[in-house]
Amino acid sequence: MSLVRLAQPWLTFDLGAEMQVLSWAINRPGFVTARRIVWREVRNADLPRDMDVTGWFKDELKAQGFEDTVAFLTSRHVCCFHEASASVGATTADCVATVGLSNAERVGHRENRQAQDWGTINIAVRVSDALSQTGLIETLSIATQARTAAIMDIDLPLTSGIATGTGTDCIAIAAPPGQSDYAGLHTALGEAVGAAVYRATALGAQQWQTDIGPSLKGMMGQ
Repeated sequence: MSLVRLAQPWLTFDLGAEMQVLSWAINRPGFVTARRIVWREVRNADLPRDMDVTGWFKDELKAQGFEDTVAFLTSRHVCCFHEASASVGATTADCVATVGLSNAERVGHRENRQAQDWGTINIAVRVSDALSQTGLIETLSIATQARTAAIMDIDLPLTSGIATGTGTDCIAIAAPPGQSDYAGLHTALGEAVGAAVYRATALGAQQWQTDIGPSLKGMMGQ
């Protein structure tokens, strides 16, 4: 698959070339060009109340030479990452995901969360097809749909119903620049992205349930 390097507290996804990336990541959100997508693992002690998190994170990235990366923060151990790839015809999608569900939510509702209830789902996807910005937007919507389907299928109960994600999820889509505007569920690209993201997210959610879920049953309505 891709070059994924683990060096806690960092996880690095090398895209193999400069690509256009669309995300709402803390570092370099929106439409940017990047070669790498990185995760930085944090604990509660790393981010005390009233800290300038954005400034601290920029300093951390600079120390690693990662200023030009699209970068996530996660409280999930970065060693618990999952990769999945899917190919449909000539189209390939590669996904790397970390999945923590300690602050799981159901869309349209908000749980009564305490400060210690942190978690997140961070997903990075690299696709082979050259896309326009419009195509990137639709690809991001397909990845989000696949994330939600995977979380719903693990059937994590909350007071408002089953979880659909967390309050701090982030997704990044990387693709070569091009003219294609389409990535819907009827396309090879949509199928490949959906399959890769679903699989990586489901694997991560299953591991979280095994590792951490039992200790949080009381807080999550079980």
